[in-house]
Amino acid sequence: MKKIFFAFLVLGSLQSLANTDSLFIRKIYDEALVQGKCYENLRTLCKNIGARITGSAEAKMAIKWGHDLLQSYGFDNVYLQEIKVPHWERGNPEAGWIMNEAGELSKLNILALGGSVSTEGLLEGEIILVQTVEDLEKIGLENIKGKIVFFNEPFDQAQINTFKAYGACVDQRWIGASKAVFFEAKAVIIRSMAQSTDEHAHTGSMHYEEGVTKIPAAAISTVDADKIVEWLKNGKVFLKMEMDCRFFPDEISYNVIAEMTGHEDDDIITFGGHLDSWDAGEGAHDDGAGIVHSIEAIRILNKLNYFNNHTLRCVLFMNEENGNFGGKYYAEIASENKEKHICAIESDRGGFLPIGFDIQGTPEQVEMVQQFRNLLFDFELYKFEPGYSGVDIRPLLQHYPEMVQLGMVINSQEYFDYHHAETDVFESVNRRELELGSAAMAAMIYLMDKTL
Repeated sequence: MKKIFFAFLVLGSLQSLANTDSLFIRKIYDEALVQGKCYENLRTLCKNIGARITGSAEAKMAIKWGHDLLQSYGFDNVYLQEIKVPHWERGNPEAGWIMNEAGELSKLNILALGGSVSTEGLLEGEIILVQTVEDLEKIGLENIKGKIVFFNEPFDQAQINTFKAYGACVDQRWIGASKAVFFEAKAVIIRSMAQSTDEHAHTGSMHYEEGVTKIPAAAISTVDADKIVEWLKNGKVFLKMEMDCRFFPDEISYNVIAEMTGHEDDDIITFGGHLDSWDAGEGAHDDGAGIVHSIEAIRILNKLNYFNNHTLRCVLFMNEENGNFGGKYYAEIASENKEKHICAIESDRGGFLPIGFDIQGTPEQVEMVQQFRNLLFDFELYKFEPGYSGVDIRPLLQHYPEMVQLGMVINSQEYFDYHHAETDVFESVNRRELELGSAAMAAMIYLMDKTL
């Protein structure tokens, strides 16, 4: 009888805790949906500052904006963390045309890939179609030498999760130029990393291997990519393009940090997104949404007078797009300062409807997070599976391999219509979906703080 009574006491205690959590999470959602600030904060970031490529004047203004906004909310600590970052600019707008043997001419929608070298004037050459990076070897030096390689690997439309489709073909953007130069190509163009067929070029970072000759690299729209494929069926196609890319010396920049000091210990839960963006569009989904999600999450917890066990640290990372030096420096400084990091959460998948969190950790940590399923199901968060956390927080794992990391998962179907393109503007973000993202972020921070 005593054992049965004790079991009822334990069950009742657990049920009481669950009810307490549910009530507090409901308060989080009420604040986000009724009194939320993230949508107007995103409007200011996008419209008053704009695109924020690392090293630009806009990036500097975004740092000031983030610091001032966080200070206005009255957190325990708000400060700048100095880092060193690269500085690349595309210069004058790119121009490109294709011409077939019949003399037809078509202007391209084209953007230099981030980190590409200039064409040094008008570059001209015959296009050779290469489906994947691996196909360079099959085609061979004799067929590629002196030509412009056109990588045309599209998204796999059968993939339900569009991030998997992106990951399967992004190597053409990242290493395409470095591989093509071994076959003496004079330049590279790639099919934009996009799900839809449209007229918008999508930029993104690319990489030159150490010691290789640097050749220009650009992305063209999916409509233009399909046109080249059709024209090549009837004969040779030639490309003319000009890019005015410029490099500047590395310079000093900053991560922006706000903290709610822990009441039980100084263990740290980091959460954030990246403040920089590419220079096409306004960086609304990538990653203005993650920035305002994170600011709003800590604002809500502070507004609700949440008594946090561990230190909650909101970080607006700089330079995720072309080097991730904000994330790398943050992790190195944390290690040097002998900080104890137990969890990190990132929002960097856009301002769309949140559906859960990817979990990067041990099987035990995965199981720990999955216990929140029932609690969060009524808030339409249901996906809690092993997966990838985020570019900015990933370097922490080199110094804190025992920590658990989470990446907020969103409905991914529209994300790559906007990713790194001129279409990534404030108007493309749905207010309610953005607010739900901030609430999901705050709820998960709350649960992790209580559980760890």
